[in-house]
Amino acid sequence: MRVFTTLPMQNWREAGPAAQAAEAAGCDALMTLEAKHDAFMPLAVAALATERIELTTSIAVAFPRSPTVTAMQAWDLHANSNGRFVLGLGSQVKGHNERRFGIPWSPPAPRLREYVHALRAVWRCWQTGEKLRYEGEHYRLTLMTPDFSPEPNDLPMVPVTVAAVGPAMLRVAGEVADGVRLHPICSRRYLEEVCLPRMEEGMRRSGRQRANFDVHGGGFVATGPDAASVAKAMDWVRFRVAFYGSTRTYMPILELHGLQDLGLKLHEMSVQGRWKEMAALVPDDTVRIFAACGTYDEIVPAIEARFGGAADAIELNFPPGMPPGLARELVADIRRIPHTFQGFATP
Repeated sequence: MRVFTTLPMQNWREAGPAAQAAEAAGCDALMTLEAKHDAFMPLAVAALATERIELTTSIAVAFPRSPTVTAMQAWDLHANSNGRFVLGLGSQVKGHNERRFGIPWSPPAPRLREYVHALRAVWRCWQTGEKLRYEGEHYRLTLMTPDFSPEPNDLPMVPVTVAAVGPAMLRVAGEVADGVRLHPICSRRYLEEVCLPRMEEGMRRSGRQRANFDVHGGGFVATGPDAASVAKAMDWVRFRVAFYGSTRTYMPILELHGLQDLGLKLHEMSVQGRWKEMAALVPDDTVRIFAACGTYDEIVPAIEARFGGAADAIELNFPPGMPPGLARELVADIRRIPHTFQGFATP
């Protein structure tokens, strides 16, 4: 099982040392999430501070950015990390696109499919000199002059992963992407019964192999050195489950477990602005549907039971002051869990 950990994003001066510590612990990837801060810049700091570890946005919001702008950011990060960057993209939901970013909304799955194709058209133009000519329903890119083309390199093309929840986006991920970033509100049952079959359907459409497709996440990890730490971590997961569960986008996942009444109540409370009260509605049994829980001594078998044989990677974040030796031992034990992904096969 591959181990991803989150890079500090608020203070860039913390990014380099944190990246080096994660690399020393044996982690496979550093990830950033575009929420309060830009997802790309901390990875640039990390790229210069490390040698081996993968660097990935997980995720950056696609539609507010032109594919050409995103292509340039990804190209430079990939080149300056010697091929270690993986571009993780997500569509975000309608409300955020329209009311936070101020852009028109359209069905996200076909639009993100075009977005990925447009990115690769730009990269091929820069790498091979191929004339840029991408014309789709949402994006039309036909101009690229030498003065605006970065230098070609001998690296494989940037891998692209896609955030997916519903069946349409899961199929798009399997069809055009090199991996998927599953939402934390994802049970093992939803992963096995909904996610994997839809992604495999997409892979069959394009002739992709599961061994070259990275399935990341699909749940939380709640751990710590003792029972009190685990309880605190579970409370954090409880809040996230309540927050995400209040969004109707994730209702099908709750319905699969008979939790639709919980979802409706959470949504009602969110409309009322009762955010701080919502977590109290989420019992421990529901937390455990969405998280592997246990102390450091218990968490590896819990991760294997929760994710093993279905996902290839999980997110694990270390508390301040965790002994480096303990971090290395824990990561090494998790990495022994078998997984299907064998590496990206970008040209």
